[in-house]
Amino acid sequence: GSSGTTKDPESVARDLCLRALTGAPKTRQQLADLLAQREIPEEVAEQVLDRLVEVGLVDDEAFAEAWVRSRQSGRGLARRALKAELRAKGVDDEVAATAVLAVGDDDERETARRLVDRKLPSMRRLDRATATRRLMGMLARKGYGGGLAAAVVREALDEDGADDAAVPGFDDLDQDALLP
Repeated sequence: GSSGTTKDPESVARDLCLRALTGAPKTRQQLADLLAQREIPEEVAEQVLDRLVEVGLVDDEAFAEAWVRSRQSGRGLARRALKAELRAKGVDDEVAATAVLAVGDDDERETARRLVDRKLPSMRRLDRATATRRLMGMLARKGYGGGLAAAVVREALDEDGADDAAVPGFDDLDQDALLP
């Protein structure tokens, strides 16, 4: 053997993985990519990753569930967008599909509505067609399908009275300023 300073690939691989995992949970695929970049032989990588999965340090299902929880509440992403993000992180399709089931139809609709309501005030100066187009575009970018997006936008604009061309910007006025 050579001097004791060079570590065997297995412990190098293990150290790399453990260091990567201290920051945030990672998927098996993310760690495999990291090890490949560091030129760890594939069979060594597999062995180390199998072991990490065995002891529960790498758990793609838990990763996917936590990811879905945080991204759905934080960014308001639809199931389709969440699934795409998980796939990009190397989560198995089935695992990803199961994780996004946690986001029910009602959650998805509610979140879409929250996103629209947050944007509405800045849309009040626009005509309805433009407001609709912009709101639909915003929802599409977050992965919401056309049918759901259209329904949510229509409902929000109806409730907001976007059709009443009464006093433009009336809602923006300070109500107190109207008192004698």
